[in-house]
Amino acid sequence: MGVTSSRDREPSAIRIEVGELVLDGFRADPERVSAAFESELTRLVRLHGVPLAADGPLAVDALTGLPPLPAGLSARRLGQHLARAVHEGLSGHGEVGR
Repeated sequence: MGVTSSRDREPSAIRIEVGELVLDGFRADPERVSAAFESELTRLVRLHGVPLAADGPLAVDALTGLPPLPAGLSARRLGQHLARAVHEGLSGHGEVGR
């Protein structure tokens, strides 16, 4: 996962690359989960930025220690909850593997 931002000026672009999302134990359409995830993460980054990348480019191999996701969600809600959990990780909550 790579994130690019800058503290001294407003970033002209923020790029987040997610290599793989692993969802064990969920019965939701992966394409719909992915679309909802991307939409919500884009919204959160536009609204709040990426605090962990405030000092410059950041490469993250994994985010762990994130809150559990509720079972039984629709694909859209699952994607939204997942995006919020990832954004929390990019905001300094949880553990970041580099």
